[in-house]
Amino acid sequence: MRIETKIFGTVEITDDKIITFENGIIGFPELKHFTLLHDDEAGTDAGIRFLQSMEEPGFAMPVMDPLIVKQDYDPVVEDELLAGIGELNENNLLVMVTVTVPSDLTKMSVNLQGPIIINVEKRLAVQLIVENKDYPVKYPIYDILKSGKDGE
Repeated sequence: MRIETKIFGTVEITDDKIITFENGIIGFPELKHFTLLHDDEAGTDAGIRFLQSMEEPGFAMPVMDPLIVKQDYDPVVEDELLAGIGELNENNLLVMVTVTVPSDLTKMSVNLQGPIIINVEKRLAVQLIVENKDYPVKYPIYDILKSGKDGE
């Protein structure tokens, strides 16, 4: 399938790269099919990927692995919230969090309270609100990413 995206231009996506959110994502329940894209020049090691909507080419949300910025990230999630995406284990589980990139990059943050849980084998996903009250919606990451890039 070929889609026209705002960030990456025309992109060819195979069916096995499409992730389905049966209930959509928070704030966009009508968007149900996505793919993960990254900047080839920055590589996947750059940390930030884009959850690109298949229904709305202009919608791509920056996401990243929360362990890059919070190594002890371990959200508490009700099992029934994950029931629709199949049985999860360490081999098929991918957790991503959304990234907010304001014009002032020093205020960049991730939402640790609303992770995206993906069963990579079934290509099914859900975004949910975790029960841990100690995970903020805006967790600052600029200094963490900067120190990682500087090799500190």
